[in-house]
Amino acid sequence: MSTWGEDDFNEEVQAFIDFDDDGGGSFPFGYVQGHLDYLIMNRGEEPAIEVTWEEGDGADGTSLSGRGWATLRGDELHGSIFIHLGDDSGFIAGRARISKGKWPWIMKRSLNLAKALLS
Repeated sequence: MSTWGEDDFNEEVQAFIDFDDDGGGSFPFGYVQGHLDYLIMNRGEEPAIEVTWEEGDGADGTSLSGRGWATLRGDELHGSIFIHLGDDSGFIAGRARISKGKWPWIMKRSLNLAKALLS
């Protein structure tokens, strides 16, 4: 994640994004948790996924919603998560098996998209 440091986005649990076969999924990072729906598409020539999500902030119970996207680049997922009227953060995630039959995308490192876009 780019807006927050690695310690921040792994605050409660290891940050991850999990997609199910029915167009839904979930993610936690820092104190933010979300249930999402997604659409598979292309961004230019790259396979991509667009998401909308809602849930809340585990620290204070604030309701949150937002959107996001990611592209598949080799064996990594590169993307961004946006909180409506709030922060946004880029991420790079890789596959990791956490339980039998479950292979979510584990957040590996952060990107500062604002700095990259403005430089």
